[in-house]
Amino acid sequence: MLAVAGDLVEDVVVWPAGPVRPATDNPALIRRARGGSAANVAMFAAALRPTRFIGRVGADPLGTQLVAALAESGVDVRVQRAGHTGSIVIIVDADGERTMFPDRGASAELGPVSPDWLTGVELLHVPAYTFATAPSAASALDMIRTVRAAGGMVTVDASSTALLTGFGTERWRKLMGRLRPDVLFANAAEADLLRLAGETPPAGTHFVLKDGARPTTIIDGTGRRLTVPVPPVPEARDTTGAGDAFAAGYLCALADGRSPAAAAAAGHSLAATVLAAPGASTREVS
Repeated sequence: MLAVAGDLVEDVVVWPAGPVRPATDNPALIRRARGGSAANVAMFAAALRPTRFIGRVGADPLGTQLVAALAESGVDVRVQRAGHTGSIVIIVDADGERTMFPDRGASAELGPVSPDWLTGVELLHVPAYTFATAPSAASALDMIRTVRAAGGMVTVDASSTALLTGFGTERWRKLMGRLRPDVLFANAAEADLLRLAGETPPAGTHFVLKDGARPTTIIDGTGRRLTVPVPPVPEARDTTGAGDAFAAGYLCALADGRSPAAAAAAGHSLAATVLAAPGASTREVS
């Protein structure tokens, strides 16, 4: 069982029809979808192995709708219900790059989880967003201790440069030094901010450093470095969810006992399936 703890929110994905013109109308393609980094990872992983999502949504119709959509994708969904469900407006430019405006809502208030939600969990994945607020951070740490005590693995995604800056980069580095996750995922900007590329991870930790279409670098606790090329794709129209799909592919391969290089290749393959669709989806615009 793979469990993913964190956000389940609504994504409002905006593809402007041209350059954005301030203070007037801007025609656009707009799609609403289930989102949130943790929910995305769970959704992509559920097609490959038993997967559970742990999080919090509002006591509102949107929360009910998002829980149902995630469950329909095969995920075992365990959520707390209170407050309002979060939303993220994502503006995607012509090169596929995203600018995000999050209101995390109830996701930021994840409280202590029922112990039975972690029954059978052998790998727990926690995006950095889950550490951003005190309630969800305390819950994440409790879940990590429980899974570790049962002999399971723990992985973390650095998630966002803005989040890391707000959290404090040195504070984050110290937290990761204490937690020693089995895998720490980061993209190139996050890795630069945290100064990961030139470092040797703590014993037992792998850094998995993604860099878009450029090779992924894996660094283990001995300092050994491995680069895994990214196969070319026709077009990256929307990179939303690509990192989450990569994490899902990597984690499922890791849980199957495959090597880090094979896990990265599996991550690249799954990430490539979302690049032509709005948001964290494989459904292209018709």
